[in-house]
Amino acid sequence: MKALLLIDVQNDFVPGGALAVSAGDQIIPLLNQLQPHFDLVVATQDWHPANHKSFAVNHAGRQPFEEIELHGLAQVLWPAHCMQSTPGAELHPALHTNQVEAIFRKGTDPEIDSYSGFYDNGQRKATGLAAYLAGRGITSVYVAGLAADYCVYFTAKDALNEGFETFLIEDATRPISPEGFERAKANLENLGGKIISSAALLSPEKAPQPAQA
Repeated sequence: MKALLLIDVQNDFVPGGALAVSAGDQIIPLLNQLQPHFDLVVATQDWHPANHKSFAVNHAGRQPFEEIELHGLAQVLWPAHCMQSTPGAELHPALHTNQVEAIFRKGTDPEIDSYSGFYDNGQRKATGLAAYLAGRGITSVYVAGLAADYCVYFTAKDALNEGFETFLIEDATRPISPEGFERAKANLENLGGKIISSAALLSPEKAPQPAQA
């Protein structure tokens, strides 16, 4: 059983949004095309309170993209984005959601950021995604969405740690930093993850076969 994880396909992460990923909106038609090829589709959603400590505006004298230490963890300070119940936090209207069975919200604790769809950055609290996937009999996960070198990467990394066969769909994501994405892909492959193209899924004869138990 395989699941597609749609990571943070939200208005604030596409051009015109508060933390726009270059060409982030261009992956949405592909995400829609991919969904029928999976047994399960779930989404994640950044869902920050306005006082979130990852926002530069909540640190006097600090600017976006500076890095600080927050409760013992390195923390990039971001522009305020995906604040709860704002239009920027909504899933992009062009994303098909009829097949999305569950949405896992993350980043709700103002004291710690949450890139991964599975855990916060300190691995202190789980979102429940791993248990949900296991409960649905999922053995393989395919990760896509925004941004490639942050939330997509950390979600894929945690999926591997949770024991799922993990694929990152390279053309169904976009990075903040292309160089950062290259490092992320190399790291995932070193950990046992696989980097694939959507063509491997959309062309049945090329579809990757799940590992045998």
